[in-house]
Amino acid sequence: MSGLPLSGVRVVDLSRVLAGPLSTMVLADLGADVVKVEHPGRGDDTRDWGIEIAPGDTSYYYAFNRNKRSVCVDLSTTKGQAAVRDLIVEAGVVVENFKAGGMERFGLGYEDLRKLRPDLIYCAVSGYDRSGDEASRPGYDLVIQGESGLMSMNGEAAQPPLKFGVAAVDLFTGMYAAQGILAALFDRQRRGRGRRIDIALYDSGVMITSYYGLEALLREKDPPRYGNAHPSIVPYGVFDAADGPLVIAVGTNEQFRNFCEHVIDRPDLAADERYRTNLSRARNRNALIHELHRELLARKRGDLLSALAAVGIPCGEVLGLHDVLTNERTRKSGLIHQLDHPSGRKVPVMGSPWRFDGQRLPVRRPPTHGEHSGEFALPSLQSKPSD
Repeated sequence: MSGLPLSGVRVVDLSRVLAGPLSTMVLADLGADVVKVEHPGRGDDTRDWGIEIAPGDTSYYYAFNRNKRSVCVDLSTTKGQAAVRDLIVEAGVVVENFKAGGMERFGLGYEDLRKLRPDLIYCAVSGYDRSGDEASRPGYDLVIQGESGLMSMNGEAAQPPLKFGVAAVDLFTGMYAAQGILAALFDRQRRGRGRRIDIALYDSGVMITSYYGLEALLREKDPPRYGNAHPSIVPYGVFDAADGPLVIAVGTNEQFRNFCEHVIDRPDLAADERYRTNLSRARNRNALIHELHRELLARKRGDLLSALAAVGIPCGEVLGLHDVLTNERTRKSGLIHQLDHPSGRKVPVMGSPWRFDGQRLPVRRPPTHGEHSGEFALPSLQSKPSD
């Protein structure tokens, strides 16, 4: 696919682990030339996380570094700092997630670099507000899920607080960072000015609370937790049929009538004053859900899904992750690519969710450690050590 939206844009990626690398992977997917700068010895921390694909390449690393190039530079040396400074000034976009003061210690802070490139776009990802009292605290998704209230709103009411299954704070922070960089690129094209963008994991975590957060402010206390159910819409969640779980999302009063009359053959429930509107169903949630569980457990999942679809009620199976990634729907969507690894094996790489002009964006496998160091005519760029 030619003419990707960010073709011609170069980004220097000085970030590690998840949020920063995700933001630069988004830019790489959209066509930017992302140069990932890694420590010559250890590389990105995620090269040692998850399932090993080959020495130095793992499932975690592969999830956040497709479509990039990798160079090895020792930032503790004067030559390494000079090499990265040259890369950044040439590229005009940099992403970093060093602890507060880290880049300044290397002479690579925003104020240092903007003197050399006034239109520089500089994105700094941190755990907490870099201008606040907690600027020096490292940011970890798990900790911030706890501190931002996300754990307290997640899970079943009778269970302890629960983290999300994926690193939700890191993921949202990475996407917010990419959006900020895209906005800054647009502004630079219009007005020729650079920008410093600061994005903190804690801030992103609070934003994820969304309508739950606003409800807490209005209630002046924590909202109840509903697990797989919806706090406001009933019935809406995961239910057990006779042979397995399914998702049912009854979003309107008309859908509820159809559900009662045509799916579970209980028109009396639709006529019951306790359940005629969504507000009344929410008030009488427990009694209604008790009745629905009994009806649904008496029916097979396939029959329920067919009946629900026939009357336009959103529904679906609850599938295992491996089933999802290998099923026909995912295959036809072109979301998983099998690419050649230098070790000689085929490796799976996920694609981006976008289609431009009806086409999926191209995918290159994540780079091996220091794979592209030799492509840059900078003497201080080191190749990966042989040991």
